[in-house]
Amino acid sequence: MIQTEKLSKAFGSLQAVHEVTLKISDNCIFGLAGTNGAGKSTLLRMLSGILKQDSGKIFIDNKPVYENLSVKEEIFFLPDVSYFFQNATMKEMMDYYSIYYKKYDRNRCHKIASNLGLDEKRKISTFSKGMKRQAALILGICSGTKYLFCDETFDGLDPVMRQAAKSILAYEVSEREFTPIIASHNLRELEDICDHVGLLHQGGVLLSKDVEDMKLHIHKVQCVLSDEQNEKELLEELEVMQYEKRLSLLTMVVRGEKKEIMKKINDRKPLFAEAIPLTLEEIFISETEVAGYDIKKLFV
Repeated sequence: MIQTEKLSKAFGSLQAVHEVTLKISDNCIFGLAGTNGAGKSTLLRMLSGILKQDSGKIFIDNKPVYENLSVKEEIFFLPDVSYFFQNATMKEMMDYYSIYYKKYDRNRCHKIASNLGLDEKRKISTFSKGMKRQAALILGICSGTKYLFCDETFDGLDPVMRQAAKSILAYEVSEREFTPIIASHNLRELEDICDHVGLLHQGGVLLSKDVEDMKLHIHKVQCVLSDEQNEKELLEELEVMQYEKRLSLLTMVVRGEKKEIMKKINDRKPLFAEAIPLTLEEIFISETEVAGYDIKKLFV
């Protein structure tokens, strides 16, 4: 388990991370969302023990991480710009990582690389950007660590490779004790893989919530009612987070159980009514607006 308490880090006058408090459970895929400059990379570097926080606390499995070798042996960090030794091949990088990570799974690495069509004996410097991303992810997953910290891991991958990477991560979580944290500026990339998502903005945490819980308790509904009085009563009765009306169509984002929401709408005998699946981006926009933030333009 990873826990932070009022974690802060500044670079001169720039406050990169400000009093971040998070709790990340084991064996879940945690998404760290936020725009460029929100503090994602700095936070991951502190969690990895690369940077020391200015204030606050970090505990991984109830141990401090900075300059703690036993904790760092269970962490593999993939930065946004992957680093490989000059002229190194995947096989040579595998040999190097095997020295430090005692549980390195060479057979698994060979198998995944082969399945993705990556030549282990070819110099990584000759790979395309997407192939370098794939190579870095494979090398990291096969380290056998309990934690994998990924900074913009899917950037540069085509849709097929992006889905393959997500499938590999999901498989690892199901097969062993493994907790990946994926930082991205794109909520759509996190939607179909993450169990829990935290949203960073200007160095602080706006929200940190379980994805399935959010989807079960926030719904988008559309309806056409016979008169404005019915609409007014419905808006007062439901816990409406957002709504708009275009011609006769009323669209609402409502908090609560879907069955109860639709019953209250249907009790008013609407001319039309339906529930529409919400994207993770729409859910976060609704949640942050309720919290007093307008982030509609942050993820476009």
